[in-house]
Amino acid sequence: MASVYKLIIIVGFISLFHAAFSAAQHRSYLRISSLEFTTLPLDIVIQAVLSLFAVMWGVLNVSGQLREIPAAAKLNLIKWDNQMNISSFYSFNHRGRGLAYNYGADPCKDVMENLE
Repeated sequence: MASVYKLIIIVGFISLFHAAFSAAQHRSYLRISSLEFTTLPLDIVIQAVLSLFAVMWGVLNVSGQLREIPAAAKLNLIKWDNQMNISSFYSFNHRGRGLAYNYGADPCKDVMENLE
């Protein structure tokens, strides 16, 4: 069954290429005959749109079943209190330490010793 959809994709791409080539030929015909370009003929537009839908339909059927992204399942296992607890965002070297009443020479060293 997948080979039928692959055939639809191939035919759709060929038809889409033909519509693009027809549009280019129409533009060159208008330039040669010194006519003003207003719109493409309706048959070229219909062929392009139908070809595009045929290609999209074939690709959706060839790709198979869509599955859920498993990232949501991993997030459900983590408690809400710990989700935003990201240690790489901690900053101990900021101007707040200069305002502390027990400001020492190197408060980051004390914090790092307490973590270990």
